[in-house]
Amino acid sequence: QVQLVESGGGLVQAGGSLRVSCAASGRTFSSYVMGWFRQAPGKEREFVAAISWSGGRTSYADPVKGRFTISRDNTKNTVSLQMNSLKPEDTAVYYCAADQFRGSWWDIKRTPFKYWGQGTQVTVSP
Repeated sequence: QVQLVESGGGLVQAGGSLRVSCAASGRTFSSYVMGWFRQAPGKEREFVAAISWSGGRTSYADPVKGRFTISRDNTKNTVSLQMNSLKPEDTAVYYCAADQFRGSWWDIKRTPFKYWGQGTQVTVSP
């Protein structure tokens, strides 16, 4: 089992940058695929990005490709999401997630992650 705690959310103007991070408990962090999801008001939670166990593979949702970068540090049990060129439509609660995924990487966007953080609010003003 792993516990996840997000940090780094806040308010930023459109075009700006923000970095959200997630700290994970436990000694088997490298056995988990890590992901970021977001949920805007009135909308369903959606996949944003994922990173493989060693960090060698990543996956991004189309709306954030080229603007967001996911990274992890297995020595510090952390995963981060660097968000650049932010848009008002990026406003949402951002959730960190973990899963001991062992399937095909092509399926990662559809994987129901098992462990979730409490979320951190990101607000982008026009």
